[in-house]
Amino acid sequence: MDITKVTLRPVSMNKVCAIASIVIDDAFVIHDLRVVNGDKGLFVAMPSRKLPNGEFRDVCHPINAAARERLQEAVLEQFEADGGIATFVSHEAETE
Repeated sequence: MDITKVTLRPVSMNKVCAIASIVIDDAFVIHDLRVVNGDKGLFVAMPSRKLPNGEFRDVCHPINAAARERLQEAVLEQFEADGGIATFVSHEAETE
């Protein structure tokens, strides 16, 4: 699996700093990954939907730890290249 493109857009939602889209092997795109500034640092959360019982379920997700790490690494590398937490947090303050 090759992540061939990562795009990010800043958002202002609780601890979510950005929404990401990734392209895999120049052939498949996944939208609405969330870059979250959690208590233990940044991480990438998978797109999810709310079920009728109020729980959330991932729409898609990596099937092993190595794939999750590769995906998270690619998204967070682009996040840093785009200015990192300072850029996305300052954008958040501008939109409030």
